[in-house]
Amino acid sequence: MALAATMAITALPGQAMAQNENRRDASNAQRAERVQRQAESRANRIENRGERQAQRIERNGDFRARQIQQRTNAAPPRAENWGDRRAAQVNRDSERRAAQVNQDAQRRAAQVNRDADRRAAQINRNNDRRNDNRVVTRNPQTQQNWRDANRDRNNNWRDNNRDRNNNWRDNRDQNSNWRDRNDNNRYRDARRDDRKWDRRWRDNDRYDWNRYRTTNRNHYRVGRYYSPYNNWSYRRLSIGFFMDSMFYSNRYWINDPWSYRLPSAYGPYRWVRYYDDVLLVDIYSGEVVDVIYDFFW
Repeated sequence: MALAATMAITALPGQAMAQNENRRDASNAQRAERVQRQAESRANRIENRGERQAQRIERNGDFRARQIQQRTNAAPPRAENWGDRRAAQVNRDSERRAAQVNQDAQRRAAQVNRDADRRAAQINRNNDRRNDNRVVTRNPQTQQNWRDANRDRNNNWRDNNRDRNNNWRDNRDQNSNWRDRNDNNRYRDARRDDRKWDRRWRDNDRYDWNRYRTTNRNHYRVGRYYSPYNNWSYRRLSIGFFMDSMFYSNRYWINDPWSYRLPSAYGPYRWVRYYDDVLLVDIYSGEVVDVIYDFFW
């Protein structure tokens, strides 16, 4: 009894799958028939429309020919030959146009039928392909093996992604530690450079900017200064003052201090214009390290 029950339970999924596949085949067959019926109906409408248009063209041609013939009969005898030729020409043109319309309608109807046949054949090929694969898909054990294989692949994919994400987080932590160490080292280097900065550079004649400015006055006319804040006005700053970062952004840097006879800035320092003053600023901390008042005109 138990064995028979087990076999019955095992057979139920296969029977249900077979029923679903049969219903799908019937639906696809109906779809192919519907495509062909629609195509035939459309082809018939095209042909009928072409025939009606051809008949209308012939009627119009006959009407024009009769009008020409009536005007010719009322005209002098010398114009009769011209009227007859003109009426014959109108008839030939209308017949030619009607024949052309019929040919176009037939070509379009044939193209519609060919498209419908291709679509129906594609539907039938898809059905045949599914029927060829039923031996594999109808077996519940095969389907279960397929599900297990897909489940294993998905689990492996998730594990690999999880490992990659964990490695990425570990690398991010290492990079953060590296940045923190670099920031600390950079801060210590800045402090070390601050101690190394020698303000006695003014004693060197090579940096006598005041005497150089007397002979190159236009070079020190650098135009109007625009403060980063509209409500800020000039305040005289001294060494040790900490500035807001907007005042020593790269738009205020003096990138060619040598042209103004200033010593080159190194490490975290930059020569910065502040109104008509020149400040040497530690761009890591914002501290003013050196200052020259009324440098520019």
